[in-house]
Amino acid sequence: MTRVIWGIVIALVLPLQALADNGGDRHAGYYYPEPVTKETYVARSRTAADSVRQTRLGFVTALTRVAYDRSYPPTYAIFAKGAEAEKLIVMSMGDSGFRNLYQARGLMAQMTAIARTTPLFQKLAVEDFFTFFDLLKLLGFRQLTISDGETFSHQIEIK
Repeated sequence: MTRVIWGIVIALVLPLQALADNGGDRHAGYYYPEPVTKETYVARSRTAADSVRQTRLGFVTALTRVAYDRSYPPTYAIFAKGAEAEKLIVMSMGDSGFRNLYQARGLMAQMTAIARTTPLFQKLAVEDFFTFFDLLKLLGFRQLTISDGETFSHQIEIK
């Protein structure tokens, strides 16, 4: 049953994504405004050999579940796009979310603090060295787009 539902979702979403083609970034103009700023992050980590599409989708699902299990509405949405779910998008939700690049960077700093408490970082003994971006690299993400969902988007290429 779950495969049928996912098949329907994919069949509905893929044509919409094709319509959103925007200068090589088919998600700009559909999920977020065209990125105003871009940067490249050279990760300290390597992509783990077992990091595949399902790993990235599981990561996004787990983060989403945590956000929705709280007693208040989530302030941001997180989702993956791309044929291999290699593009992570973090979108502010409403007025209580981040409203500018500096607040978005603050959220990424919080994500780093959380990532550093994970058993994975502790097992690798990198909890005081790796950042959230390094975790994304470990999982095989190649791009992160952060947006307020209205006026700005910032894109980070993860190498």
